[in-house]
Amino acid sequence: MSTLLVKNARCIATFDQADPTQARELSDASIFIRGNLIEAIGPAVDLPQTADEVIDARHLLVTPGLINTHHHMYQSLTRAIPGVQNAELFGWLQGLYPLWAGLTPDMVQVSTQTAMAELLLSGCTTSSDHLYIYPNGVRLDDSIEAAQEIGMRFVATRGSMSVGKSQGGLPPDEVVEREDFILKDSQRLIETWHDTAHGSMINVAVAPCSPFSVSRDLMRESALLARSLSARLHTHLAENDHDLAYSREKFGCTPTQYAQDLGWLGSDVWHAHCVKLDDEGISLFAATRTGVAHCPCSNMRLASGIAPIRQMLNAGIPVGLGVDGSASNDAAHMLNEARQALLLARVGSAMRAPEVRVTDNGESRTFFGCDLGPAEMTARDALSLATRGGAQVLGREDIGHLAPGMCADLALFDLNTLALAGGAVHDPVGALLLCASPQAAYTVVNGRVIVREGQLATLELGPLIEKHNRLARQLAKI
Repeated sequence: MSTLLVKNARCIATFDQADPTQARELSDASIFIRGNLIEAIGPAVDLPQTADEVIDARHLLVTPGLINTHHHMYQSLTRAIPGVQNAELFGWLQGLYPLWAGLTPDMVQVSTQTAMAELLLSGCTTSSDHLYIYPNGVRLDDSIEAAQEIGMRFVATRGSMSVGKSQGGLPPDEVVEREDFILKDSQRLIETWHDTAHGSMINVAVAPCSPFSVSRDLMRESALLARSLSARLHTHLAENDHDLAYSREKFGCTPTQYAQDLGWLGSDVWHAHCVKLDDEGISLFAATRTGVAHCPCSNMRLASGIAPIRQMLNAGIPVGLGVDGSASNDAAHMLNEARQALLLARVGSAMRAPEVRVTDNGESRTFFGCDLGPAEMTARDALSLATRGGAQVLGREDIGHLAPGMCADLALFDLNTLALAGGAVHDPVGALLLCASPQAAYTVVNGRVIVREGQLATLELGPLIEKHNRLARQLAKI
């Protein structure tokens, strides 16, 4: 087996404990990798000094590979479309459905690799993707094959839409599928691609798109199918006020009550957004260990709101980060998503009404929102969401932190850059989140160097971008 040595790192942030304040952060340390697993991590003097490949990490911060729990990669073809730049979720979808109806297999493959290249260059090593529209012969296999070529660890979710506008749903009738075919294809994909082994590079999950685009029957049957095949479940839930109003009007209940009724709560389920999760919803998610993919940039871009992430974490809900679709975020920089999660949580706390609290010395004191905001989320909290949190949400015990026996998924960041000047000298980990978000110097996936010295090593970016832009113009008919 080949070996890789990350040698003499300035700092290794392991995130080897659930509480990020208790996790080890090692200076002048190394990581020795054999095959696809970490074999040893610790002081540089105690580890081997040579390997088949050696990365000189004297000026680098090493973190676990970042984990993206929610994306729509095909949407990179429709970024910044003028007609929906200022739309909320439902109007944004209605403006883009007609464009997405023109997707082809080639477009899906190229857009997947474009989105993955952007993620990998930001230090992301594992990503899920929610492909829920299948016109013109598009298959989820197109995304999976693209991931294999570029070298990203992938959780491919078989999305679906079955309730068109004529039946009270949001999408046009021409982009929905028959439910019997959706279930049959979901089973085929799981049986063909889903791998539950330690270090698996491909997982498949079942992912009806949303309460406003699929039927109750499809939600129930999807849950039964996934559980019979040991696969996970994913969908959108409680994203904005229109989403809440739809559930109340069509189903007579909240989105969480709807999910509970259909078997969509549990440790094998994760929901995207949950911006409007109420106290009852938070209690139900916590009791069932149902996961949440928090998408701060998209939630801001579409004016959906501020998800109560600290309340979720305090309740014990597994929470990871997602960049969401490339047309509702217009970027796929995973480290920047963590930075935005930190900032948005603090702003959300600052909007709260003043609270009277008893201090440690027994005195009553009024705390304003601005007093409470900085403690709402720290830099290490945010990076933990992007690593350990994401692994928990995706049901993976082999990624998300650095320790012997874990998959060799690493993100390495150069601390000697202009953006981190004057910050990394004080606190490399804190600076990574508080200063401008850098690109990764190296990204290692499953023991393989995918980004080397800031350059993608598995594909040529120039031809990929050129083809992607040509297909984007074709899709938008410009």
